[in-house]
Amino acid sequence: MDKTERIIPARESVYLDGPKPRINEFLFAWNVFRQFIKGFRTLHFVGPCITVFGSARFKEGNVYYEQAREFGKRIAALGFTTMTGGGPGTMEAANRGAFENGGVSVGCNIKLPFEQKPNPYMHKWLTFDYFFIRKVLLVKYSYAFIIMPGGFGTMDEFFETITLAQTHVINDFPIVLFGKAYYEPIRHAIDHMVENGTISPEDTKLMLLTDDMDEAMQHIQSYISSNFTVKPRKRLWWLFEKR
Repeated sequence: MDKTERIIPARESVYLDGPKPRINEFLFAWNVFRQFIKGFRTLHFVGPCITVFGSARFKEGNVYYEQAREFGKRIAALGFTTMTGGGPGTMEAANRGAFENGGVSVGCNIKLPFEQKPNPYMHKWLTFDYFFIRKVLLVKYSYAFIIMPGGFGTMDEFFETITLAQTHVINDFPIVLFGKAYYEPIRHAIDHMVENGTISPEDTKLMLLTDDMDEAMQHIQSYISSNFTVKPRKRLWWLFEKR
C-alpha cells in the first residue's frame, strides 16, 4: 500500500457508503421526528428564552466564563429563561448565573465522544443525537441571542442564526456578539464581505458587537419590549401536560 494512502476508520466508512437501505432511512427519519417531538414537549412551557452560545472549554475563573455567568444572572432578572447548549464552559456559566439567581435555566445538549456532558445548573435539558435538531430548538424558543467567544461550534451557531435574520426567517431578534477583541477578525471578515458585495452593508446592523454588558442587555431589552408580546400557553390535559 502506498504510504500516502489514507486509511479510513471503520466508523467513518459508515458515513461514506452512500444511500442506506430504505428501512434504515425510515428509522433515521423516525428518530429525528421522535427527538423533535420530545424537544417540543419538554420546552413548550419553559417561557421565553434568551440563548447564550459560547465555548465549552472555558473554566471557572476565566473572564469569559464569569461574563457568561453574569449574563445568566441578568437574563434571570429580566424575567427570561436562559437557554444554552447544555454543556460545560460558557454554557455552564450562563446556566449557573440563572440557576443561582432564581431564574429558569434550560439546555439542549448533544451526544459527543468527548467534551460535552450536561452541566448541573439546569432545571430541564435534553440530549440530542444530531446537531441540526439541537440548533433548531436553540433558535425556536429564543427572543434574543448572545454569542460569547467560542470555536467552530459557536461560529456555526452564530452564522446560522445571523443567516436566518438576514433572510428574514426570523425578524427583529437581537443578536449580540460579545467580546470585541476576540471577534475583531470576524468583524474584519464581515467587512470584507461587504466590500466584495457578498452581503449588504445593512446586514452588519443585524448584530451588535460590544464589550459592554449594560449595552448588550439594553439592546436586547429595547428590541423585546418594542417587538414582542409573550403569550401564556395553556396546558392541555389530553396531551398529558401536567401543571
